[in-house]
Amino acid sequence: MTEQQDEPKGDLTLRTLAMPADANPSGDIFGGWVMAQMDLAAGIASSERARGRTVTAAMREMIFRQPIKVGDTLCIYTTVTGVGRTSMTLSVECWVRRQFSESRQKVTEASFVMVALDESGTPRPVDG
Repeated sequence: MTEQQDEPKGDLTLRTLAMPADANPSGDIFGGWVMAQMDLAAGIASSERARGRTVTAAMREMIFRQPIKVGDTLCIYTTVTGVGRTSMTLSVECWVRRQFSESRQKVTEASFVMVALDESGTPRPVDG
């Protein structure tokens, strides 16, 4: 994992609001919900790059640096960092804009490996 930075890296791919249904009784957002949002963003970015269906093959190390609270806006940024024959690697960063504030903090990041699939669900060339 990289050191803390002041600005997000990559393209803003997904933005959503953390709601009470996504939180524990203390108002902290469940990590699984955050992971699902990151997976959605990786799917959007990889499908655009592959110009077709992609699936998640792997996710590497995720460390939560800050809690996400109900009312925070979760902003997810993606960057394609590598492309193989049928797969690609994406850097996915999660930042929050705190409710009623201009304050923005990086909360977590991970690397996703996505595989391009054809109509029958078989891996296909990313550029094909």
